[in-house]
Amino acid sequence: MRLRGTLALLAAALLLLLEWPHDVQGLIKRCVSCRSRGELGSCKDPFTMNSTQIEEDKAVEAVPCASGWCVKIIESQNLNNEYGLATERSCLQRGPDDNEERCAYTKWNYKNVYMCFCNGDLCNTATKVSLSPVLYSISLLSFLLTLWL
Repeated sequence: MRLRGTLALLAAALLLLLEWPHDVQGLIKRCVSCRSRGELGSCKDPFTMNSTQIEEDKAVEAVPCASGWCVKIIESQNLNNEYGLATERSCLQRGPDDNEERCAYTKWNYKNVYMCFCNGDLCNTATKVSLSPVLYSISLLSFLLTLWL
């Protein structure tokens, strides 16, 4: 019985390691890097690519970002008007002093822009969907119970 319990724990640990989400390659987070103007290009909002599609598109990259802070910048001659609209996504060399994610209108390179910055792997893309640790815990518990019963 003791050997069976040990094997069950080893199998559960292996299952947990294999099934845990692998969003981050190592400890370095990634940001989407691209630029689009107007209706052309893949960088504009809404950004609909997932990480697999990013790898396949030559105009969009997932670049390593040492700071972990990503940025999305929307610039226009007139922020109420979409003429000349450009969207850029990239990595920030360093995050904000207060470490708060946010979006705001600001001046950047002498232009009025709408800028958002966030901390996380590919966080300057569309919303990520991943399984929660609670779901993994329930799966692991179910697996262990089937082995012990």
